[in-house]
Amino acid sequence: MRTPLSTFSYGLLFNTLPLTSLFSKLTMARSNTSKPKVDKMQQLLHSHPSGGWDKCWEKGVTPWDLGQPTPILVHLHQTGTLPKGRALVPGCGSGHDVAAIACPERFVVGLDVSENAIKQATKWFSSSKSAENFSFLEADFFIWRPTQLFDLIFDYTFFCAIEPEMRPQWASRIRDLLKPDGELFTLIFPISDHEGGPPYKVSVSDYEEVLHPMGFRAELIVENHLAIPPRRGKEKLGRWKRSVSKSLL
Repeated sequence: MRTPLSTFSYGLLFNTLPLTSLFSKLTMARSNTSKPKVDKMQQLLHSHPSGGWDKCWEKGVTPWDLGQPTPILVHLHQTGTLPKGRALVPGCGSGHDVAAIACPERFVVGLDVSENAIKQATKWFSSSKSAENFSFLEADFFIWRPTQLFDLIFDYTFFCAIEPEMRPQWASRIRDLLKPDGELFTLIFPISDHEGGPPYKVSVSDYEEVLHPMGFRAELIVENHLAIPPRRGKEKLGRWKRSVSKSLL
């Protein structure tokens, strides 16, 4: 049985995290999200249009990468909130989130267009105790054709990384990859008013604009109280499901 989400439970868990853990996250996040690294990332992407993300991983310029599982995702997994079955993490990067939620009841596919990212993820997690419950695959999310659909898709720092004009295509792929009763969990980030990207600024309405035509509606949109300190107040958790048309008969 899935546990309902609650803002209170987020706050409770956040307040019980060890102080040393919070400090290490704060230090790491400040380093990873520093403007010089973001500027360098954008330079690499603009100078390598067809392989910029792979070049970022090769050079170690990955300001979006937390270097650990996403705290709220771990919480959702531990509380039984996430659907079981098959899960997909597009833009999985170094694979922390993939390994964190993989379990005998959930097989997770980590997808990334970067060869170097997939190599790193495989190196770090291929010998983990849950390795039989996940796989990493180098592929383009927009053209990849899996043989099975998914019960869960988790998107964090992927939607904001693609060009804004590709967002309708992103939503179409989400629809095509999820089972009819599957669920999409999104961390809506960065909610800001900055110009340019990636990361490109996002809002809840940006997601609604492309997901609603695909039949998705938000079951829940809440502040992410487990966001790392530099991102707190700039991201929300969204839980989306395809609406089922009711018969008029």
